[in-house]
Amino acid sequence: MTHPGAAERAVFPFTAIVGQPLLRRALLLVAIDPRIGGVLVSGPRGTAKSTAARALAVLLPDAPFVTLPLAASLEQLVGTLNIEDVLRDGQLRLAPGLVARAHNGVLYVDEVNLLPDALVDALLDVAASGVNTVERDGISQQHAARFALVGTMNLEEGELRPQLLDRFGLSVLLANPSDPQQRHAILRTRLAFDEDPQALTAVHAAQLRQLSDTLAAARTALPRLAWSDAVLQHAAALALSAGVDGMRADLVMLRAARALAALEGRDAVTTQDVDAVAELALAHRRTVEPPVTRTAPPTSGTAPSANDNTCPRKDQVSSPHAGSPTQSAATPAPDGDWGALPPQPTSTTRVLSTGAWPAKKA
Repeated sequence: MTHPGAAERAVFPFTAIVGQPLLRRALLLVAIDPRIGGVLVSGPRGTAKSTAARALAVLLPDAPFVTLPLAASLEQLVGTLNIEDVLRDGQLRLAPGLVARAHNGVLYVDEVNLLPDALVDALLDVAASGVNTVERDGISQQHAARFALVGTMNLEEGELRPQLLDRFGLSVLLANPSDPQQRHAILRTRLAFDEDPQALTAVHAAQLRQLSDTLAAARTALPRLAWSDAVLQHAAALALSAGVDGMRADLVMLRAARALAALEGRDAVTTQDVDAVAELALAHRRTVEPPVTRTAPPTSGTAPSANDNTCPRKDQVSSPHAGSPTQSAATPAPDGDWGALPPQPTSTTRVLSTGAWPAKKA
C-alpha cells in the first residue's frame, strides 16, 4: 500500500471517516468486485463523497485514481485508434482513454448527472464488463478496464434518467449529520488532518494496512465463493417484492453479497449477506414500497440517528400548519394564525416511492 509522502498529496485516511457506514461498505464492495457495476453516491455538499472515493484508492496497491471531467469527450473516455499509422506503416496503435488509465484503480465521476447520456452509457458498459472496445472505421480493439466506479451527484442539480440509474450497481443516499456529537467528531478529525496530514495518517497506519490486506485477501477468495439455491431464491424474492425491472438487481445483489462474505472472511454466501446488501442494490430500482415497520415514537429531544441514510417519504412530512391529532375539523384555528382555514378532511393517494429515489413510472 502506498502512502502520501507530501502534504499537498496527502489523502484523508479511509479508516478516519466518521459515520456514513453504508457509503464505506458500498465502496469496499465495488473495490473487491468491480463487476458489481460501481456505486452512485447522492447527497448534499460536504458529506464526504469525494473524500471517501479518494481514500478508497489508497487502500488498493498501486491503484490509480482517475477523475472524469465534465467536459470530457467520448474519445477521451474510451480512447481512439490511430488509423493514419495503419495506412503509413501497417501498425495499429491505440491512444488509451481514461478507462485504460483507471485499470485496477478507481474512476471517480463527480456530478455524473450532468454528463451527456451517451458518455454515461459508455462508462457504465465498461464498468460492468471490465472490457473496453474501441472502434473506428470498421477496425476495433479491446483491452481490459477493471476499476471501481464511483459516481456522485446532488439531487438538487438534476437526476439521472431511470435507464441510466438502473445501470449503476449500488446506490447510497447520504444525509447531513444531525447528531451534535458526530458533527463534533467530524470537525475534530478534519481539522487534525488539515493541520498535519502525516500525523493523522500515521495514527491510522495500522488500520489502513490491515484493511488493505483484507481487501487483497477478499479479492483472492472471491472466485471460490459460490451461491446456494437458497441464496439465489432469497435474492430473487427480494427483487420481486421491490418490483424491479429485469434481472440486473438480482445479479448485483448476489455479487455484492459474495463480496461482503469475502470481505468478512467467510467461505460461503448466506441469505444474511443478501439482506445486508439488498437495499444498496434495490433503493434506486424499487417501484414498490417496502413494508412499514412500526416502531415506538422517539422520546422528546432525541435526535435522529447519524447513521440513518434514508429520507422520509413525502406522506410522512407534516405541514407546519397541520392540526394536532386530537383537533377536530370544526375547531377554529389557534390564535396567532390569523386568517387560516380549519383543516378539512380529504382523500389520500398511495405513493409508490421510498423517498430516496423517485419511483419509476409504470
